Amino acid sequence: MAAVAIVSPLLGDAFMPECPDDQVEVREASVASPVTGAALVPEEHAAPEKFDDTDSEPDNESSPRPQHVTQRRRLQNSIFSTWLSKRAEKVTKEEVKTAIQNADDEALSIRNLMFKQESTVIIGDPREYQIELFERAKKQDIIAVLDTGTTHLQNVNCVTLVFQQFAVLECNLNQKIDRFCGDMNTDLWTKSVWDKHLQDNMAIVCTAEVLYNCLLHSFISIDRINLLIFDEAHHAKKNHSYARIIKDFYMAEVDLNKRPKIFGMTASPVDAKVDVVQAARELETLLHCQIATTADLSLLRTSISRPTEHVVPYSQLPLPYMTALCSEIHNRFNDMESLGRLFRCAKEATSDLGEWAADHLWSVALTDEEARKIEREVEQTFLSEIEQRPVEILNKNMARVREATEIVKNHTFLPVSFDGNSVSSKVLCLHSYLNSVFERPTDARCIVFVKQRYTARLLAEIFKRIGSPHMKLGLLIGTNAGEAGDVKFSVRQQVLTLMKFRKGDLNCLFATSIAEEGLDIPDCNTIIRFDLYSTLIQYIQSRGRARHKNSKYVHMVEQGNRHHVQAVRDVRKNEDILRSFCEALPADRLLLGNDYDLEDALAKERTHRTYTDPKTGAKLTYRSSLAILAHFPHDHQTALRASYIMTVEDKQYVCEVILPEISPIISVTGRPSARKAIAKCSAAFEACLKLRKAGYLDSNLLPIYHKQLPAMRNAHLALSLKTTNVYDMKVKPDMWEQTWGVIPSELYMTVLDVKDVEALGRPSQPLGLLTRFAIPKLPSFPLHLRPGTASEVSCKPLTNSIEVTHQMLGKLTSFTLRIYKDIFNKTYEINEASMSYWLAPLINYLPDDFVAYEPRSIIDWPVLGHVHENEEISWNMDTPLENLSNRYLIDRWDGGRRFFSIGVAPGINPSDPVPEGCAAHKYMNTILDYTVSLFSKSRARATWRKDQPVMLAHRVLHRRNWLDDWNEAEQNVKTLSYLCPEPLKFSALPTTVAAMGYLFPAIIFRLEAYLIVLEACTKLGLNVKPELALEALTKDSDNTEEHRTEQVHFQRGMGKNYERLEFIGDCFLKMATSISLYAQNAGDDEFESHVKRMLMLCNKNLFGTALKLKLYEYIRTQGFSRRTWYPEGIKLLEGKGFKKTGKEVFKHHLNDKTIADVCEALIGASLLSYNDTGDMDMAVKAVTIFVSNPDHAVEKWGDYYKLYKLPAYQIAASTAWQVDLAAQVERLHSYHFSYPRLLHSAFTHPSYPSGTGRERIPNYQRLEFLGDALLDMACINFLFYRYPDRDPQWLTEHKMAMVSNKFLGALSVKLGFHKHLRLLSSSHIHMIQEYVTEITEADAESHGARDYWTTTKNPPKCLPDIVESYIGAIFVDSKFDYKEVERFFDAHVRWYFEDMSIYDTFANCHPTTYLSNLLTLNFGCTNYRLMSDELPTIIEGAPIRVIAVVMIHDEIITEGVAASSKYAKLKASSKALEMLTGLAPFEYRIQYRCDCSDKKAEDGEDDPPVEEIMGSAI
Repeated sequence: MAAVAIVSPLLGDAFMPECPDDQVEVREASVASPVTGAALVPEEHAAPEKFDDTDSEPDNESSPRPQHVTQRRRLQNSIFSTWLSKRAEKVTKEEVKTAIQNADDEALSIRNLMFKQESTVIIGDPREYQIELFERAKKQDIIAVLDTGTTHLQNVNCVTLVFQQFAVLECNLNQKIDRFCGDMNTDLWTKSVWDKHLQDNMAIVCTAEVLYNCLLHSFISIDRINLLIFDEAHHAKKNHSYARIIKDFYMAEVDLNKRPKIFGMTASPVDAKVDVVQAARELETLLHCQIATTADLSLLRTSISRPTEHVVPYSQLPLPYMTALCSEIHNRFNDMESLGRLFRCAKEATSDLGEWAADHLWSVALTDEEARKIEREVEQTFLSEIEQRPVEILNKNMARVREATEIVKNHTFLPVSFDGNSVSSKVLCLHSYLNSVFERPTDARCIVFVKQRYTARLLAEIFKRIGSPHMKLGLLIGTNAGEAGDVKFSVRQQVLTLMKFRKGDLNCLFATSIAEEGLDIPDCNTIIRFDLYSTLIQYIQSRGRARHKNSKYVHMVEQGNRHHVQAVRDVRKNEDILRSFCEALPADRLLLGNDYDLEDALAKERTHRTYTDPKTGAKLTYRSSLAILAHFPHDHQTALRASYIMTVEDKQYVCEVILPEISPIISVTGRPSARKAIAKCSAAFEACLKLRKAGYLDSNLLPIYHKQLPAMRNAHLALSLKTTNVYDMKVKPDMWEQTWGVIPSELYMTVLDVKDVEALGRPSQPLGLLTRFAIPKLPSFPLHLRPGTASEVSCKPLTNSIEVTHQMLGKLTSFTLRIYKDIFNKTYEINEASMSYWLAPLINYLPDDFVAYEPRSIIDWPVLGHVHENEEISWNMDTPLENLSNRYLIDRWDGGRRFFSIGVAPGINPSDPVPEGCAAHKYMNTILDYTVSLFSKSRARATWRKDQPVMLAHRVLHRRNWLDDWNEAEQNVKTLSYLCPEPLKFSALPTTVAAMGYLFPAIIFRLEAYLIVLEACTKLGLNVKPELALEALTKDSDNTEEHRTEQVHFQRGMGKNYERLEFIGDCFLKMATSISLYAQNAGDDEFESHVKRMLMLCNKNLFGTALKLKLYEYIRTQGFSRRTWYPEGIKLLEGKGFKKTGKEVFKHHLNDKTIADVCEALIGASLLSYNDTGDMDMAVKAVTIFVSNPDHAVEKWGDYYKLYKLPAYQIAASTAWQVDLAAQVERLHSYHFSYPRLLHSAFTHPSYPSGTGRERIPNYQRLEFLGDALLDMACINFLFYRYPDRDPQWLTEHKMAMVSNKFLGALSVKLGFHKHLRLLSSSHIHMIQEYVTEITEADAESHGARDYWTTTKNPPKCLPDIVESYIGAIFVDSKFDYKEVERFFDAHVRWYFEDMSIYDTFANCHPTTYLSNLLTLNFGCTNYRLMSDELPTIIEGAPIRVIAVVMIHDEIITEGVAASSKYAKLKASSKALEMLTGLAPFEYRIQYRCDCSDKKAEDGEDDPPVEEIMGSAI
């Protein structure tokens, strides 16, 4: 493509005619034209988010038909994609423009701010002089010299000009055009990136430095450039980038045909006090151009409005002097270099502005914040010295800065007045003039030009107090702030100030030279030179700001000051000379006879070495080496910079460059030079040569050395919830079979009893469980014996064992097997050697201290003997009727029918029909018929007595899961029965034993679960409470981890699942690994620690460890089952399942993440088991087991500190400043630092240099890494115990408030930590000041509200960071004492969160969360999606827009558009809530055709039929 490099600020009616292809030499690529001066930071768009079709958070989409989820999502994605395409068609250019025009200026990027102002400027009527110059430029290289007002060129050394020019050129050029500046990080772009930009664009607008770096790195060669346009061409001198482009690259191209055409533009070729003609000729020589202007100057005079110039005198000023305040400070601190500039400025201000301004300068320059800036300068100067002086000198100097600050604080400042020397005659003159301009409301605009930034700031302060009420004041200065007392002014502020000035929101600007050159200043009525110009170009360009008709240009001149008078005369005279020079230029002259010899100038520079890469042609020079070194090494994590140390040897300067500590080469010394600047360049040049030779710079001189990043930083460490595998599952503890094959001689008893005996509904007696091994003490657990109530079952082991004889064992065996047969219809073989346990009846009323009794003393021997001797109790007609009461009855032919008899039913006969209200049975004709369960043929053969009595009884509900509450069907089961005794079996088991026997399956199921999980803990070496171990290993549904969603395949009656323990275990795991990494890896930075921690605590690692340990066998996923509670080891002879042979292997499905989650839950269980004592050793041990990583190889908490080797910086002698810092902070939190340097580190921002040698103090990142984990743990502990019934999602949502940057930022200000933060970033300082003001006001206006911090904007990230780093610091300083963390939490955090309900809106009322809860919980709907994608647009300059939709049952109901997916979803959710809130569930189902509840019922497990429940008598 043809390339035109344009940096032409053509605005208003300026004209850039399109150049026909046949009139311009075509070369390969496009190029950029330069803009002078330092680059400023434009605010860029955020990167567009990728397509996001995920559901809203929390993910509550829980399909009732999992097999159809993928198909349904594909359909929904297709619907959304089609809809999005149609929606995008509606986005027109007008819509984008309207959106930008209507947007709040504060919310727009700089690009769109400029687009908002300039995008409609169409240049359609070029003037004659413009066409004339254009035709000349096509024929030869020229420098167009025209008045600023003529061409409407905006001339200024700033990035803003790039955006202004681009906005207009884009609107007027029929070619692709782009714009670049250094603050887009273009200096780190690769050649491939540049090649694409150069290929895609016909013209590029950029700063001079960008083009120069492109040429240096050989991303583009000078012969690829077709046309170079130099705006403000008068800057092409000395080492400016314009001059360097010409000297280093243009002149180096020996083939004249390969050099680009050059078009220069300037209002004057002169920008210094030099001979006008000589300067013009030098500029022509350097740029190889001819100066040209229009042949007919009358055309210019008719095209531009020239202001009327006025000279306004003011009374003679006094000589500079010191005010009383300045003198007091000067007398004590005049030797301090850091205050030298302030002394000079304050002294000058007394003359120029008056005493009030001079004193006010001290008040803004020595605030606490500015004083800290000076202290940092003092410290950096001290640390950069090669010969280290005693630290006491640094302490003294920093203390003196604080003393000066105190003097200013204690000074009484008087108000501005017109009396005495409060304001100068110069200010009074300006006041008089401005008051006349703004005497009444007016549309007038005025710019007051000054030389110094502080002058503009002080004048603005003065006129805020004494100016006319119709003045709307503004400040317009450059961005190069940094010194104490200086104000930070960003590019955005510049643009917004100009926009307000254009609109009339501001009408009087106090401006420095930034407003003279380039920036688009709207037409002004009045330009006032408060400080006179220094050069002709300043005069011409500032006068060019006065474009309005009848405008005035005011020269403020001191009476009797010959220099002022001469300055006015000189600029007018030189302008006439320049005009005459231009008018006299012949059209066809050649560049001959100039006195300026370019070759001589180049020869001087050839004494400096250069390096040209043989492969690419990239060129390294003395000057460019500084820029290249500034980006080495390339590290995105922190702001790294080289430092330069200057020494004097043999009356010459020698510079040593010190690279950041992570660099492969640390130090390089340059060659001696008589000039400091050259010595510095030499050191940088030598360093670059070494880096290139070692291969750390590539052939384009870009850094290829990156800080060594952890190899696993991008590893895929997550596990899928969808991936499931089949694993073995233990259903019996190993202890049962450990002594099979041996007849025991000693047994251990555990007493099984119901605490609330009345809850059973009938009398019962305890049972003894006798085992070969002592069962540990197990917790009681609830059984649901009645609907809606639960009774605890106790399982208490006796202290003493019991010796058993063969006879006694035989009785126990008979009793145990009788329970299996009579109650559960299972007949087992008698094999005492293979039995796991035995049951025994116990006496009814056990004493309180029975656990110490001999087991023999509490066994009910008569019952045991009776059951052993009698298989059943016989009945005949002679049996007394009273013996029919309170008997346990068995249907001989139906194993499911068991009864507890009440007594004889008088007056009822066997042949009577079955009374109404009886339990259902398949035979219901007569009572006798109802009693017998034989099949038809057998019934016909059987004969029964017709005169036998009839009993009243209750049928037993023996298949119930007593661990779970009653469902509705079970509550409504009828149990009343009328029975005849002859067909039934009268069990020898007393009803008290049978009643307890029915509970035994649920009891043994839970006991075995306890024993299995305790075996897991024993295998791991963990001593954990049984109830917590079981909770940690319990997964009661397929989607246990998905909170507030419908549970899939929910297992009832399993008790607590692992989710809460996993939640706190995960937090402890994070803390433990963070502590271990901090203690062992002092050399790691925060990022390396993050990666190492991620490798330890990631689910993939935990899963791998769990697989090796076969932890999956111990996880409980099945609720109570009639299949699994029966004993193993003895052979089943009769009953369901008797045909099975061999040991049955049970399997279960687990996803990988569940297994990893259980590891974290076991850590949580290990922690909570010792909560009463605060001992965390077991949890530490659990972490070591599961992370299985050398970075965490500790067994107890105390081992952490043993790993920690105190670094040199921590134990070095503390400076007075550090001791004072610790004392100040101790007043805020009562902790005394043993090592104040730790606190220094905790308050040191990454942007702050760390120093060298003994004074090297690391930044806060490692301490913040540690403190973040510690604070997390403290917050989780608080919530976990305060809200024992809340699910992890609720805990997480509310924890987010406690650890949010928003809260921690407010806490940082509350504690005053922000005052001690050490950083060099002026932008951060400005943001902190703004935030402190806002949060302080919010606190004051809240009247004690604890959530006042939620009403403000987010704080700068560094503020919450230093709270966490401080917590890390007190933890390390206290020798890893976690109690200090808790003490900090209790003292400063707990108060805000005593009532968590006030943060429900913070956690739950996020629209997406609230919408999800509304749909799933209120409406029972699971078929919904929240989807988003970037809205397509082909409009250049359009802001990025993302659209989100809420889709319900495949129908899009709302949409939201924003700059990011997050806010688009928020808008869409908010709109959906407006539509849905207030709807009744049935209305929702009708309106959105929702059948989710119906499908759920269809797919869910039906309640068991009434016929199978078998009644209830208990």
